Amino acid sequence: MRTRFLNCHWRIKRTLVVTALLGVIGFVRAAETLPKPLYPGAVPVCPCETLAKVSLPNTTIDSAALDPSNGWCRVTATVTHPPSGDRVKVFIGLPVTNWNGRFRGNGGGGFSGGSAGSLRGPMAQGYAAGATDTGHEGGSGSFALDANGRLNWQSIQDNAYLGIHEMTVVGKALTQAFYGKAPRYSYFTGGSTGGRQGLMEAQRYPDDYDGILSACPAINWHRFLPADLWPQVVMVAAKNFVPKSKLDAATAAAVAACDALDGVKDGVIADPTHCTYDPKALVGTKVGDATFTDADADVVRKIWEGPRGQDGTFLWHGLARGTDLFALAGTGGSPLSGKPFGIPLDWFRFFLIQDPKWDWTTLTPAGFELLWRQSVEQYGAVIGTDDPDLTRFRDRGGKVIILHGLADQLIPAEGTIDYYKRVQQRMGGPEKAAQFARLFLAPGVDHGFRGAGTTPTGQMEALIRWVEEGLAPDKLMAERRDAAGKVFQTRPLFPFPRVAKYKGTGSTDDAANFVGQMPAQ
Repeated sequence: MRTRFLNCHWRIKRTLVVTALLGVIGFVRAAETLPKPLYPGAVPVCPCETLAKVSLPNTTIDSAALDPSNGWCRVTATVTHPPSGDRVKVFIGLPVTNWNGRFRGNGGGGFSGGSAGSLRGPMAQGYAAGATDTGHEGGSGSFALDANGRLNWQSIQDNAYLGIHEMTVVGKALTQAFYGKAPRYSYFTGGSTGGRQGLMEAQRYPDDYDGILSACPAINWHRFLPADLWPQVVMVAAKNFVPKSKLDAATAAAVAACDALDGVKDGVIADPTHCTYDPKALVGTKVGDATFTDADADVVRKIWEGPRGQDGTFLWHGLARGTDLFALAGTGGSPLSGKPFGIPLDWFRFFLIQDPKWDWTTLTPAGFELLWRQSVEQYGAVIGTDDPDLTRFRDRGGKVIILHGLADQLIPAEGTIDYYKRVQQRMGGPEKAAQFARLFLAPGVDHGFRGAGTTPTGQMEALIRWVEEGLAPDKLMAERRDAAGKVFQTRPLFPFPRVAKYKGTGSTDDAANFVGQMPAQ
């Protein structure tokens, strides 16, 4: 047994019911469905403050107190891994009333493992919830180096996988101590780094969660993250920093050329892998006060193509046609210069070069290839999160829904598709894999599921139905809303590899007029 609990016998005062209930009502959108309670009438068996006395291995409970703004019980703990001297902060939130009988872990973003602020929404829905900083504050990658400039492997491991697991162990223990019952089901939700953290849990700690919702997951971290610097490497090598206006023009031209390939003209490339638009078509045209040149077309082409070795070999996927190129190919200033995205820049400086002052403009394509391969070899086993063997997670009844926007400007969806195909192969084929893991792709939306396409909805409800009722999601609904919040377009999203196909009649803004079918080859 990993944990020991402090038995609590006190009953919380019923006067807190109204305070907590108002917090729930005020924080949940009317369109969302509150999960049904699994322990109707469950109430805490001890005051929040007594959780400070719970004894857990290598864990100090720093504080346990009711939040005066809503009456929720908030606990902060510190987990260490002697003799390393690391300090992983864990944040746990426990509703005083209307606990729904579940625990929910919440992920982070970029180099940030997570934050206490992410607990508010889940607690308002009745979850006992947890988050962690995975051992460091802020979003910088500097935690990778110790005070002497050497790699701090304990901190790296905390951020890669240990922190989320420790948060989960502490969170479940405190949940049981507070309510006198263990959570009946546990879920993890996260996007980007949070999506990676969820799949890492399935791979390394399959007993932690019953259901995982992994959005735009930052898996293949050791490959895609260094690849995120490729657009800047291309522009440095070409001595041609392309302004935003030209990058936007190339994206718009690609969308215009490939929009109708799916039979519907809606400003969205339904399947970017079938779009072969070449930016040479823009050469000679005016973009603002400038002319789109052959050199501009070559830069855009190489960004879409993705990193290649010096002999032309494939390294990683490029940005799909239809994505916002400026996110990674940022430029600015006068004269125009590159403005790289901070997360991959930190990866090179702190994890690969181990020099916070390293000048990225000195990086050549040949040097990039060497560092990309170093990243794969040095960090794949630690933070890669690309192990397709989910046997233990499947066998214990776990379910996972993966979502990815096809216009993701930071993490190419093709990497997630490749991972899911390998899961299918490793786990007995598409039909067997679909019994516990399903991938949904959302055309026309970016890393935050924003854009000209429709945004997925109801995915958490679908995951709960799958885990608790055995109802696998045959489709998800996606929608677009106007500035007033009114839904004006809906589309179905089908499990990969099926795609939504317009029936040929009725409004293309109505999901009812689309069916799922296998994509054209």
